[in-house]
Amino acid sequence: MKKLTLNPEAKRAICNGICLLDRNHFSDLQLTDGWAHLYDKDGTFLALAYFSKQHKGIGWVVSKQPITIDQSFFESLFLKAWEKRQIYHQSGHTTAYRIFNQDGDGFGGLTVDYYQGQLVFSWYNSFVYSLRDQIITAARAVLPDIVAAYEKIRFQGLAFESRQIFGPAGIDRLVIKENGVAFDVFLNDGLMTGIFLDQHEIRGLLVDGLASGKSVLNMFSYTAAFSVAAAMGGARATTSVDLAKRSRDLSRAHFEANQLDVSDHQFVVMDVFEYFKYAKRHQMRFDLIILDPPSFARNKKQTFSVAKDYHLLVSQSLDLLAEGGTIIASTNASNVTLEKFKQQIEKGFGKQKPVYFGTYRLPDDFQINKKDESSNYLKVVIIRA
Repeated sequence: MKKLTLNPEAKRAICNGICLLDRNHFSDLQLTDGWAHLYDKDGTFLALAYFSKQHKGIGWVVSKQPITIDQSFFESLFLKAWEKRQIYHQSGHTTAYRIFNQDGDGFGGLTVDYYQGQLVFSWYNSFVYSLRDQIITAARAVLPDIVAAYEKIRFQGLAFESRQIFGPAGIDRLVIKENGVAFDVFLNDGLMTGIFLDQHEIRGLLVDGLASGKSVLNMFSYTAAFSVAAAMGGARATTSVDLAKRSRDLSRAHFEANQLDVSDHQFVVMDVFEYFKYAKRHQMRFDLIILDPPSFARNKKQTFSVAKDYHLLVSQSLDLLAEGGTIIASTNASNVTLEKFKQQIEKGFGKQKPVYFGTYRLPDDFQINKKDESSNYLKVVIIRA
């Protein structure tokens, strides 16, 4: 067990409830995977943590007490997490949701998603991956009815991204329900599954009438999950735009799962900025435009960053928005606060004034660390010009 002394900034962060460790919190740190006890300069114990480099941060605080981490510890975490999601377990309308969400459920570097009796474990660093057997065994002890599980590797160093952990072969492609809408998902094909579960509340708004009678433009559409929800909520037409060629077939699969006639629903494989130009030339207008880009993207012509460039999406959308139209502006960029996101939106509106009709963050199944704003990464704003 390593023993490390924190600088005053790190002590303040941990005492304030921040669990994600930053390299700047330590001086002359030789980073190696493993457990550590953290102390202040006076020798007072502050926390049990583990170190392991990942996309963000270098490790996680696990406990403010010097506890033993064993299978019973993980069983206790999973049991508490499962009990928090009772509203989802009892729902007949939604069969896929998150059941464990990093430090929001007491252990950073790990998420677990539930897909209709199957689990998807996501490992965000090599150390939590080294605990996988203990974690999986604990999950199976708490959830004995799980029929299969898969894992996603979200750190560098292994030769695969996704694989099955246990269960019969051939059940990784299935149709789940969300807000009563069917979605065709795939659990063992790369890092994605065909749906982003954190957006289920927004898709629920579309199903419940936000899109009723409207023409919908869905930019960065991926598998067109927003478009399907809009169609099931009475949208008269949808257009889904994504640069990935595979997106068209994956999008159609969702529509087919709901027996929807696709004659009024278009799937366009094109760069979104090129599509903005195309639609403007053809004087197209849409009643509802959905903007949910990746935090950062690059193609042959340009790069895009939510923090710097989101306003361009908004300004281009205004040229295509019908009178009285609505924009759903969304980002999952944890480095962009809600205040900065709204600044980007307002910059895109220019001299116009946006009218905010609703602001949404992560849904309840995506439990957050309430002491760390960055853990509540999703920001969705509904706007009218």
